[in-house]
Amino acid sequence: MISNQILQSTVDGLKSISRIDFSIMDTEGESLAFTSNDIAVPNAELKSFISSSADSQQVQDLQFFKIYEDSGQLEYVLIASGGDDAHMVGRMAVFQIQSLLEAYKDRFDKDDFIKTLLLDNLLLVDIHNRAKKLHIQTNLPRAVFLIENESNKNSLALDILKGLSNVGNTDFITAVDEQNVIIVHELKTSDSASELKQFAKGLLPHLEKGGLRNSRISYGTVIDEIKDVSRSYKEAKMALDVGKIFFEERNVIAYGSLGIGRLIYQLPINLCEMFIREVFQGKVLEDFDEELLATVNKFFEYSLNVSETSRQLYIHRNTLVYRLDKLQKTTGLDLKVFEDAITFKIALMVAKYMKYKETVQF
Repeated sequence: MISNQILQSTVDGLKSISRIDFSIMDTEGESLAFTSNDIAVPNAELKSFISSSADSQQVQDLQFFKIYEDSGQLEYVLIASGGDDAHMVGRMAVFQIQSLLEAYKDRFDKDDFIKTLLLDNLLLVDIHNRAKKLHIQTNLPRAVFLIENESNKNSLALDILKGLSNVGNTDFITAVDEQNVIIVHELKTSDSASELKQFAKGLLPHLEKGGLRNSRISYGTVIDEIKDVSRSYKEAKMALDVGKIFFEERNVIAYGSLGIGRLIYQLPINLCEMFIREVFQGKVLEDFDEELLATVNKFFEYSLNVSETSRQLYIHRNTLVYRLDKLQKTTGLDLKVFEDAITFKIALMVAKYMKYKETVQF
């Protein structure tokens, strides 16, 4: 259905050209848009006109018109007032609003198709048949982008994104839940990682300008057939989750750059628990003090370089070695040895993943 704002803009424009006043009402007699408060529509006459078989009718100095959807269902009643030209201008207004109804229905049908496609609820033959009917090309390079904002203002995000020039006419913008806005974006090439990243980064300033700060964007891999849109959507969802767990500092995250985080994310919780018990010697992450964990993370950041890490932490080299030895006594892992360092690094990531899963469940 057309929004009341669009209907109001339409009748305002028609009046500015024709000087005819209009009122648009729904089938229950509720006013949706009007150009003058002086149009008094008798309720009995309105009901009589709606129930009649006539498509137009004159009642005193008012011209009544029915506006149908393409399925033949009555959608609106248009009333025109303004003299001898009211009937002719009214018919023109009916044509204009019916054209808008068709355009909006086409948009709605495409949106419904894309939502169903994203959720993988269509058979292959149905995908091609519906895409053909809706004039959607099936063999173009596309990728799915997910946009999440911390305030969950999806309607605002949708409005902002639909008004952007870098979102093309062949892109689809929709939402299948209350958390994320989805863009199915058509690409110029099928293998340009830089194009994907550039498009995602280009959205952030507009979202922030519109009041949606700290938005996060993830995207899946490029697909060449529209039937695979659901795969790119699932990848983008995973990228968003993995990004929250392991890459909190990033506001743009690609499925193709998740690294070991992708593997950990797909591990069963029971295996994670077994691994943590083995590495932490029966302890949990909370048993390690924050200073020690901060030291270890900085040690990893500077590639196990004792001198550089101690310099960055403003501590003596021996203090750093003491802390690492303390960890070795607790876990049996010497982080100055590459293999042990890798084991502990993975254990930290697994523990972080388990904590995230607990948060999601509760």
